[in-house]
Amino acid sequence: MDVKNIFVPALTDVQRRELQALPGADGYAFHGVLDYERLVNSAEIDFEELLAAARRELEDFDGTVDAVVAHWDFPVSVMAPLLAHEFGIPAPTLSSLLKCEHKYWSRLEQRAVVPECVPAFDVFDPFDDDALATIGLDFPFWVKPVKAHSSNLGFKITDAGDFEAAVRQIRDEIHHVGDAFNDVLARVDLPPEVAAVDGNTCLAEQFVQGTQAAPEGTMFRGSFNAHGVFDMRKDAAGTSFERLDYPAASVPTAVQERMIELTERFMRHIGFDNGCFNAEFMWDAAQDQLWLIEVNTRISQSHSELFALVDGASNHEVAIDIALGREPRMPHRQGPFAVAAQCMVFHDEDAVVARVPDEQYRAGLRERYPGTTLTLQVKEGDRLADLPGQDSYRYIVGKLYIGADNREQLVERYEAILAELPFDFRPVPPGGQDASGRGTA
Repeated sequence: MDVKNIFVPALTDVQRRELQALPGADGYAFHGVLDYERLVNSAEIDFEELLAAARRELEDFDGTVDAVVAHWDFPVSVMAPLLAHEFGIPAPTLSSLLKCEHKYWSRLEQRAVVPECVPAFDVFDPFDDDALATIGLDFPFWVKPVKAHSSNLGFKITDAGDFEAAVRQIRDEIHHVGDAFNDVLARVDLPPEVAAVDGNTCLAEQFVQGTQAAPEGTMFRGSFNAHGVFDMRKDAAGTSFERLDYPAASVPTAVQERMIELTERFMRHIGFDNGCFNAEFMWDAAQDQLWLIEVNTRISQSHSELFALVDGASNHEVAIDIALGREPRMPHRQGPFAVAAQCMVFHDEDAVVARVPDEQYRAGLRERYPGTTLTLQVKEGDRLADLPGQDSYRYIVGKLYIGADNREQLVERYEAILAELPFDFRPVPPGGQDASGRGTA
């Protein structure tokens, strides 16, 4: 058998299990490129150094490099396609990626082709003491860097005091990603209006509300396809995503189809091809208004297990198909469950992790609730405020993947498991030390 070598930057044990469960996985050999701690779980990014190190690993491999697949946000989302091109593997162009990754550039391109779903926005320099006066939006609005991890450094601004507090934190931390993003921007010819807005600049956006949903799909040799739509359910406070449900049921099918059509129009406009995407929309039902939040240029690994539970195969399959130059195909409703969800396990205050659910507990959980998996985002001794890629207002300590026969059963299982999870936390000691007595500054 001709075994294909599939390379996945920052490959985790969970991802490896999902990949090895794919149909035809006996014809694949999965290899990590660099590791999770270096590529994902690090506050500091040296893009050129990471790219060179990843390239060396591929060049030193004793065999063919048949596919390079990205599952993570920046820098992996850009690094993997760059490496793919170097090794003759299908992948989107860098310019099309950046028209999604650079939040200001993306808004400009969206406004050019799907203006009906683009919130009002403005750009500002967080190091300008008079930055607030340059923003032409009314309170409330959101601010965020033009490039950041997840919701990190994203703030809802209701008054000048909020803005000042947000800018103080942004100034301290924006360079962690912004400097590395500038190294990537230097690789392309930027339009003048974007060239002046580097990775250490911020975006202010109109505050919009509604029900959120996310279509995911592929573009391959000019053929667009959406293979699923997800509900993005927020908690009672409306600040954090509590669950991702599949398939979507919170918005009508006709609205889901509009989301898909708008996404296709945008992806074709920016020249995106030979890649996967997921887009996030908000639907204001009272006004029947759709808002495009963002477009990500990869499969969502948060969706992977949910696809497997409901459709019978994870979205890893289409990512590999494209990288191998094959038409991507996904099964439909061939899995063991009617619905599935990724459910967050939160802790609301900074703390030191004293105990996490052990493997015996997690195995017992799978036995009691078939189709349920708990993954941990923390380990004993971690200080929550030091974890990279977290929200500015809440900490994710674990994620539950739950399959169920219906949504009522799904919610019941989530609430029952959440009430029993054996996490323990200790207050942060004076001086900001972790549980071992080491400083965490």
